[in-house]
Amino acid sequence: VQLQASGGGLVQAGGSLRLSCAVTRAIFSMSVMNWYRQAPGKQRELVAGVTTTGTTNYADSVKGRFTISRDNAKNTVYLQMNSLKPEDTAVYYCYARAPPTWGSTSYWGQGTLVTVSS
Repeated sequence: VQLQASGGGLVQAGGSLRLSCAVTRAIFSMSVMNWYRQAPGKQRELVAGVTTTGTTNYADSVKGRFTISRDNAKNTVYLQMNSLKPEDTAVYYCYARAPPTWGSTSYWGQGTLVTVSS
């Protein structure tokens, strides 16, 4: 199983970016998908998650600005980021947790850098 994240880049404060994470195996539709981020000198934190049934959850710091979604037909999860702030600057990682029938194994993408300038 491979996760390929893309969509990061440099954006001014107030701008938007959309991250994508493509999963190479059909387990995608059965997996919980999350986005994490890690800023320099800080611990990795959960940004948003979406269950197999589409239930979403968000960190308080991004509620109302970020939207996570999944397209099971394309084996892809997205993170739409609006009203970006300099404090959103981080490497963003996608994460998949396989279903119990696949051992509940965790998989990580390679990370994509988001830089928000003030």
